[in-house]
Amino acid sequence: MTATFDPTRQLAPSGPLVEEDREHHRFRVHRSTMTSPEIHARELERVFGHSWLYGGPESEIREPGAYVRRPVGNRAVFMVRNKAGEVKVFHNSCSHRGAVVCRKDSGNAKVFQCFYHAWSFDTDGKLVGVPDREAYGDGLDFGALGLRPVARVESYRGFVFLSYDPDIMGLVDYLAGAAEYLDLVVDATGDAEIIRGTNEYAIDANWKLLAENSIDGYHAAPTHDTYFKYLVSLGTDLSGGVAGTAKSLGNGHAVLEYAAPWGRPVAKWEPLFGEDSREEIGRLRADLVDKYGEARARRMADTNRNMLIYPNLVINDIMAITVRTFMPTSADRMEVTAWEMAPRDELPQLRQRRLDSFLTFLGPGGFATPDDIEALESCQQGFHSGGLEWNDLSRGMAREPLANDEEQMRAFWRQWNSQVTGGAR
Repeated sequence: MTATFDPTRQLAPSGPLVEEDREHHRFRVHRSTMTSPEIHARELERVFGHSWLYGGPESEIREPGAYVRRPVGNRAVFMVRNKAGEVKVFHNSCSHRGAVVCRKDSGNAKVFQCFYHAWSFDTDGKLVGVPDREAYGDGLDFGALGLRPVARVESYRGFVFLSYDPDIMGLVDYLAGAAEYLDLVVDATGDAEIIRGTNEYAIDANWKLLAENSIDGYHAAPTHDTYFKYLVSLGTDLSGGVAGTAKSLGNGHAVLEYAAPWGRPVAKWEPLFGEDSREEIGRLRADLVDKYGEARARRMADTNRNMLIYPNLVINDIMAITVRTFMPTSADRMEVTAWEMAPRDELPQLRQRRLDSFLTFLGPGGFATPDDIEALESCQQGFHSGGLEWNDLSRGMAREPLANDEEQMRAFWRQWNSQVTGGAR
């Protein structure tokens, strides 16, 4: 039988997957990291099994009994607020025979009943109902048959994180320099909430491509040329370009921070918002100065931040505040969920502008996201063409990294490589 060539089976090299040569300013990543099912399986265990993962915002479950369910790290879990007001996260599997217990995406419940045999659990995961309990006698410990909580759950500034590793470092230590940027976003927002509803879509590309893309300033001008021309036609001044810095924040986290070339609903007016909003946005800016001083207020109002919290949480604090996660379902496909963050007591006209900015640029039908999806899927297709084995991420190694360099992507890959090939957690 003649063997057939399968271009999707790009084998990993016998040597390193990531190579960094600081002397010669070279950083490269083997393309099998984007195509290999074996590497994908290793990622699920070593990366998603031993990192802090974003579970969702506390504002989704404000009241006791409120819950949401979603896959996190390719595992079915649900998050619920118990009677005492604490956030709990459970593996979504009945302790009896394994069926899914929480069967709706969101809601409010005092009890979760498995539809298979009607075992019931309260919001603390305790088993509270078993039909024909007498059939089990007195020897079985029903107290040990509650829902299984995930190993670790912690919150920071309203962001709920979970980990399947009981021995992982504390969340604040894990966030490292990213915590200061979360503080900046939340403080500028005030009483923040996640607006009800999500954008959900899939991309036929490896998840790490979106990790790179989300903090990549180099692609903005060529890839999103149509959007920039649209802004210029409305009177936005883009003559300064994207001027700023890119840096590692520790533990694989990284940020792109640059002067905002467009308006920001938090406190930076532009013609697109309309002349009638100028005074109102000026008042918001003055409030920030009163609370945080001129320097911090200017940073909140006038700078954009694209931040990656390793491995798969992105905070885009740009013309709107988008919170986005992406979960791999295979080596060449991911599912994306995006939320919009805003002040809870925001005036209706401000909320409208924020949502418009959110959808116009970052929505799945907006100016940017379709461009990015096409680019990432094009990369994935290119990987399978053969010939070339390595991607190059060397830009900026010979200088202090700028916003359109690649140091932020290198920070991600160093952490990824440490976990996948070295066993670091």
